[in-house]
Amino acid sequence: MYKERDILRSFCIGNTKRKIFVAYLSLSVTACMTAGPDFVKPEADVSQQWLSEQQDLSTSSAEFKEWWKVFNDPVLNDLINTAYQQNLDLQVAAVRILEARAQLGIAVGNQYPQTQTLGGSITHNELSENSPNFNSLADPTFGSYQAGFDAAWELDVWGKFKRGIESADASLLATLANYDDILVSLTAEVAAAYVQIRTFEERLILARQNEAIQQRSFNITEVRFKNGATTELDVTQAKALLHNTKALISSLDVGLRQSKNGLSILLGIPPNDLKDALGGEDGLIPTAPAEVAVGMPAEILRRRPDVRRAELQAASQSALIGVAQAELYPSFSLFGSFGLASSSTGSSDFGDLVQSDSFTSTIGPSFSWPILNYGRIKNNVRVQDARYQQSIINYKNTVLFAVREVEDAMVSFLKAREQAGDLQTSVDASNRSVEISLIQYRDGVTNYTRVLNSQEFLVQQQDSLTAIRGDVARSLIAMYKALGGGWELREGQTLLPTEIKNEMVNRTDWGTLLEAETNEE
Repeated sequence: MYKERDILRSFCIGNTKRKIFVAYLSLSVTACMTAGPDFVKPEADVSQQWLSEQQDLSTSSAEFKEWWKVFNDPVLNDLINTAYQQNLDLQVAAVRILEARAQLGIAVGNQYPQTQTLGGSITHNELSENSPNFNSLADPTFGSYQAGFDAAWELDVWGKFKRGIESADASLLATLANYDDILVSLTAEVAAAYVQIRTFEERLILARQNEAIQQRSFNITEVRFKNGATTELDVTQAKALLHNTKALISSLDVGLRQSKNGLSILLGIPPNDLKDALGGEDGLIPTAPAEVAVGMPAEILRRRPDVRRAELQAASQSALIGVAQAELYPSFSLFGSFGLASSSTGSSDFGDLVQSDSFTSTIGPSFSWPILNYGRIKNNVRVQDARYQQSIINYKNTVLFAVREVEDAMVSFLKAREQAGDLQTSVDASNRSVEISLIQYRDGVTNYTRVLNSQEFLVQQQDSLTAIRGDVARSLIAMYKALGGGWELREGQTLLPTEIKNEMVNRTDWGTLLEAETNEE
């Protein structure tokens, strides 16, 4: 942040004008104040305990920097690292941070002399002899030559430019928080897409296994029907169940293909089969750990990037109230013009432009005060204040939504685990039922309807169990996302890939902005 006294000290003027400068400096020291309110962090109502506290969830402090590693899946780790390097939405967010840095540079530059212009002109002039009060002794045709430097500097008496820097600085940090929020979402989306793919793969394996079992059952019914041991009804029922499973396989193939396409986009690549990235199609659904640490509700206020972003957006808007309010007061400026002027009249010509007697200057203080603004300035202050109040409310709402997301994910995770346990028991029993019914059918003890019902129920329960196991993993992923984990991945790393930086440097002079670290304090 630039200090007013440092800016004044850096502005050079000639010794002959020192008295004016001293008076101007005195004005800045004695009259300087900062218009508008100082930002105060809004209060947010957060409970002390989670509603969903149970034995499987620990409220002890936890590290969520690389939460996906709790699944102990190297493929998932590699996918998230690839997405961090290549995801296009994340790269857009990174470029927006550079844009915000440049906007901060503009705000800082406003505290320096706002006008600094080198100029010059060569003009040919012809006077009308029929113009009023024309002097016949005057030369009606002559040239005019000028060169000079103009400067104007509005002193930040009311802190307008200081507030502008505060607003731009908070906007920059809000943009970084937005980057972090996108990164949190990205890691969660990649993990969820990976779990979805593994879930489809396991469901396909089970469906094909059941297809093989049902094909054998169908073959048995055909043989028994041809031998007159049963009716055609058994054959048609077996055939219907077999083709229903085939249809399920086709549906699962579509879901698997679409899930891979979605993951490809997250990785920043065109849709493909991802065989190399996934390491085959026989991977298992990631398993959640036995116990999960979630911390305390108040911790999400500092961890979740969207909460930080909402707070910083409020801080940025608060400073804009001061910018608007400063317009109610008079502005004080120091202006100066130094140059050389000559003409082609009389004994002068272009060569005289560099002579000492061609020097011309104008310097002095000025002030302006828009006293008749018909309420426009006051209403602009009210506009900025209303927007600030909106940002405070938005911050509180963001906190409430964050807590709700965590609670929703917690209850989903815990209940999905319970469902998985019950469905596993059901699948075990269904497997045994299929075995018994097939034996009884081959022995002629029971009809095929019992076999059909037991096989159909087994398919449903196996598919449901596999789906709910995927839901357990996805619910845990959603909980880590809601807790704000994953944005720390960018710490110590650059915002943009080297090739994008090189492209921008070759196109535009970015100075040192592209060299800044991702950590903004």
